[in-house]
Amino acid sequence: MHSSPEVVFVYGTLRRGGSNHFRMAGAEFISSGTIMGRMYRIDWYPGLVLDPTGDEIHGEAYAVWPQQLAALDAFEGLSAGEIEGSEYRRVQTTVVQKDSQTLAAWVWEWLGATEESQRISDGDWLKNE
Repeated sequence: MHSSPEVVFVYGTLRRGGSNHFRMAGAEFISSGTIMGRMYRIDWYPGLVLDPTGDEIHGEAYAVWPQQLAALDAFEGLSAGEIEGSEYRRVQTTVVQKDSQTLAAWVWEWLGATEESQRISDGDWLKNE
Protein backbone atom coordinates (compact mmCIF):
# COMPACT_ATOMS: atom_id res chain seq x y z
CA MET A 1 0.00 0.00 0.00
CA HIS A 2 1.43 3.35 -1.00
CA SER A 3 1.12 5.95 1.69
CA SER A 4 1.13 9.64 0.94
CA PRO A 5 1.52 12.69 3.14
CA GLU A 6 -1.42 14.38 4.81
CA VAL A 7 -1.73 18.11 5.40
CA VAL A 8 -2.13 19.31 9.00
CA PHE A 9 -2.73 22.81 10.35
CA VAL A 10 -1.10 23.65 13.68
CA TYR A 11 -2.13 26.71 15.70
CA GLY A 12 -0.61 26.27 19.15
CA THR A 13 2.52 24.79 20.69
CA LEU A 14 3.37 22.86 17.49
CA ARG A 15 4.00 26.09 15.54
CA ARG A 16 7.50 27.37 14.79
CA GLY A 17 8.61 29.04 18.01
CA GLY A 18 6.18 26.92 20.07
CA SER A 19 7.26 24.62 22.90
CA ASN A 20 6.31 21.43 21.00
CA HIS A 21 7.55 22.42 17.55
CA PHE A 22 10.21 19.68 17.79
CA ARG A 23 7.37 17.21 17.22
CA MET A 24 7.09 18.61 13.66
CA ALA A 25 10.66 17.53 12.80
CA GLY A 26 10.64 15.89 9.39
CA ALA A 27 7.37 17.52 8.37
CA GLU A 28 7.41 19.71 5.27
CA PHE A 29 6.37 23.31 5.90
CA ILE A 30 3.81 24.36 3.27
CA SER A 31 2.71 27.84 4.30
CA SER A 32 1.41 30.09 7.01
CA GLY A 33 -2.30 30.66 6.93
CA THR A 34 -5.52 31.10 8.84
CA ILE A 35 -8.65 29.12 9.63
CA MET A 36 -11.91 30.35 11.13
CA GLY A 37 -12.72 29.50 14.71
CA ARG A 38 -12.55 30.44 18.37
CA MET A 39 -9.33 29.85 20.30
CA TYR A 40 -9.27 29.53 24.07
CA ARG A 41 -6.51 29.26 26.63
CA ILE A 42 -7.04 25.84 28.22
CA ASP A 43 -3.83 25.62 30.25
CA TRP A 44 -0.30 25.89 28.85
CA TYR A 45 -1.86 25.10 25.47
CA PRO A 46 -4.81 26.41 23.46
CA GLY A 47 -7.99 24.72 22.34
CA LEU A 48 -9.68 25.59 19.06
CA VAL A 49 -13.38 25.33 18.24
CA LEU A 50 -14.04 25.58 14.50
CA ASP A 51 -16.54 28.35 13.73
CA PRO A 52 -17.05 29.93 10.30
CA THR A 53 -18.23 33.13 12.02
CA GLY A 54 -15.35 33.13 14.53
CA ASP A 55 -11.93 34.77 14.52
CA GLU A 56 -9.05 34.30 12.10
CA ILE A 57 -6.82 31.72 13.76
CA HIS A 58 -3.17 31.98 12.74
CA GLY A 59 -1.07 28.90 12.16
CA GLU A 60 0.99 26.84 9.76
CA ALA A 61 0.24 24.07 7.30
CA TYR A 62 2.59 21.10 7.07
CA ALA A 63 2.76 17.91 5.04
CA VAL A 64 3.28 14.92 7.36
CA TRP A 65 3.63 11.21 6.70
CA PRO A 66 1.14 8.74 8.24
CA GLN A 67 3.58 7.64 10.95
CA GLN A 68 4.07 11.24 12.08
CA LEU A 69 0.33 11.91 11.87
CA ALA A 70 -0.20 8.93 14.22
CA ALA A 71 2.44 10.34 16.60
CA LEU A 72 0.72 13.75 16.55
CA ASP A 73 -2.65 12.08 17.19
CA ALA A 74 -1.08 10.36 20.21
CA PHE A 75 0.34 13.68 21.42
CA GLU A 76 -3.12 15.24 21.10
CA GLY A 77 -4.63 12.34 23.07
CA LEU A 78 -6.27 10.51 20.17
CA SER A 79 -4.27 7.31 20.44
CA ALA A 80 -6.08 3.98 20.35
CA GLY A 81 -8.59 3.47 23.10
CA GLU A 82 -8.48 7.10 24.23
CA ILE A 83 -10.78 8.45 21.53
CA GLU A 84 -13.83 8.27 23.79
CA GLY A 85 -12.40 10.45 26.53
CA SER A 86 -10.25 12.54 24.25
CA GLU A 87 -10.10 16.30 24.59
CA TYR A 88 -9.54 16.72 20.85
CA ARG A 89 -10.79 15.27 17.62
CA ARG A 90 -9.07 15.55 14.26
CA VAL A 91 -11.27 17.11 11.59
CA GLN A 92 -10.82 18.49 8.08
CA THR A 93 -10.93 22.23 7.61
CA THR A 94 -9.99 24.83 5.00
CA VAL A 95 -6.82 26.86 5.41
CA VAL A 96 -6.58 30.25 3.69
CA GLN A 97 -2.94 30.79 2.77
CA LYS A 98 -1.18 34.16 2.57
CA ASP A 99 -1.73 34.31 -1.21
CA SER A 100 -5.48 33.67 -0.66
CA GLN A 101 -5.22 30.15 -2.09
CA THR A 102 -7.01 27.55 0.04
CA LEU A 103 -6.07 24.03 0.98
CA ALA A 104 -7.75 21.25 2.93
CA ALA A 105 -5.99 20.25 6.13
CA TRP A 106 -6.52 18.24 9.29
CA VAL A 107 -6.81 20.25 12.49
CA TRP A 108 -7.19 19.12 16.10
CA GLU A 109 -10.41 20.59 17.46
CA TRP A 110 -11.03 21.03 21.19
CA LEU A 111 -14.02 19.15 22.60
CA GLY A 112 -13.83 20.19 26.25
CA ALA A 113 -15.33 23.10 28.12
CA THR A 114 -14.32 26.65 27.21
CA GLU A 115 -14.42 29.93 29.11
CA GLU A 116 -15.35 33.01 27.09
CA SER A 117 -13.04 35.04 29.37
CA GLN A 118 -10.15 32.88 28.13
CA ARG A 119 -10.85 33.51 24.44
CA ILE A 120 -7.83 34.63 22.41
CA SER A 121 -9.63 36.89 19.99
CA ASP A 122 -6.58 37.88 17.93
CA GLY A 123 -6.21 34.19 17.03
CA ASP A 124 -2.44 34.09 17.59
CA TRP A 125 -1.35 31.72 20.34
CA LEU A 126 2.34 32.60 20.20
CA LYS A 127 1.59 36.25 20.98
CA ASN A 128 -0.48 35.17 23.99
CA GLU A 129 1.46 32.15 25.27
